[in-house]
Amino acid sequence: MKKTILFASLAALGLNAANAADPVKINWNAIPGKSLTLFYPGQSSYEWLTSEAHKGAARETARGDSCVSCHNEPDAEKDLGYKIVKGTLLEPTPVKLKNASIDLNVKVAYDDQNAYFHFQWKTENSFPGTEHQYLRFDGKEWKVWGYPHLDKPVQLGQEMDLYEDRMSMMIDDGKVPGFASQGCWQTCHDGQRDMAKQFTKEEVAGNALLKAIKKSDVRKYLPASRTNPADWKTGKSVEELAKIKQEGGFVDLIQWRAHRSHPVGMADDGYVLEFRYSDAGKEMFSSNADRTTRQPKFMWDEKKVGYKSITVDQLHKADHFLIREKNAVPFDANAGWKEGDMIPDYLTSREDAKGSAADNNATGNWKDGIWTVVITRPLGLTNSDDKTLKDGGVYNVGFAVHDENITTRGHHVSWVKSLGFGKKADITAVKLK
Repeated sequence: MKKTILFASLAALGLNAANAADPVKINWNAIPGKSLTLFYPGQSSYEWLTSEAHKGAARETARGDSCVSCHNEPDAEKDLGYKIVKGTLLEPTPVKLKNASIDLNVKVAYDDQNAYFHFQWKTENSFPGTEHQYLRFDGKEWKVWGYPHLDKPVQLGQEMDLYEDRMSMMIDDGKVPGFASQGCWQTCHDGQRDMAKQFTKEEVAGNALLKAIKKSDVRKYLPASRTNPADWKTGKSVEELAKIKQEGGFVDLIQWRAHRSHPVGMADDGYVLEFRYSDAGKEMFSSNADRTTRQPKFMWDEKKVGYKSITVDQLHKADHFLIREKNAVPFDANAGWKEGDMIPDYLTSREDAKGSAADNNATGNWKDGIWTVVITRPLGLTNSDDKTLKDGGVYNVGFAVHDENITTRGHHVSWVKSLGFGKKADITAVKLK
């Protein structure tokens, strides 16, 4: 499948098309948009959704009724987000001054080759969240520095919060039971990171499924992957899961990351079934920490960028991306390192990205407090870990935005929406002429 990267109305949007090939010009002003309210969900897991704690709706959601069958009043998302973000419901560690909800504008266009997803939202911070965690030299060793806002070191005041902005989209083609009604709540469960009843190392080590798939924690999963849909410990066999996947019983998960994919004009590609996986092949980002020496693998090329490392006072004053083929050189342990020197903990590379994991291109621009992101997704993909988008298709989609140095449940999320290509839906993609 020939792939193109969007050149979308650069004068109007200020997007960077340095990686563009066979550019497609789109006048996004002529494409109708859908304004969605995304709200803060806290620890509202699938288990909570179907439990008696979900007062007045437990039976309905347990039988598969949609969230909006009850939450259908005007401003329902804002009201829910306000109750949760303040810590009065489903949030044990409230984030001070965090917005209860945000507005996300979505536009979708397509041609014979690609689907183009155009997103805009206002960030909570007064700067683009392009920073991620670093490796910091403490005078003796290089250690991870900077943590997501909900992590204990930040909550205890021991570490600075630091995390990239993200834009995420889940796609279901109707083959995942319950997703059309309850969307991403089908993938969010007790036991996961930052959720209620979080897993312990002992529980993970003794779990047959996690041992079989060689995982050391609990991530997103679908209820159909468990013998008891509300208990992460009850995983089905690897053979049963392979059959579910073969039948299309997984959701596609596309993530644009402001630090780990944006620098090389891409969005990563993954899916959720019994775990949150990356697609086959190789992603555009990888760890920059050497497991043996615990030192960085690469540092900045001082001849090209003017520095080999940065310090904390330089954060948020410019983009600090470490791109293997553009501005990185092998790490030199004898380069005169001083306490406080920092090098990114992740290395990015467009050239190294391979296979199904490298399907999605993207452009992004932050201006006047607003991110404009366009993700380009090829039509007609036939990979076993992708949902095939096609003209005439209707899909169930959910969206999420992470900002303000936060990850996991600290995002804002949408109700599930329908997306139609040449078909009427909540969001109707426009066919380009």
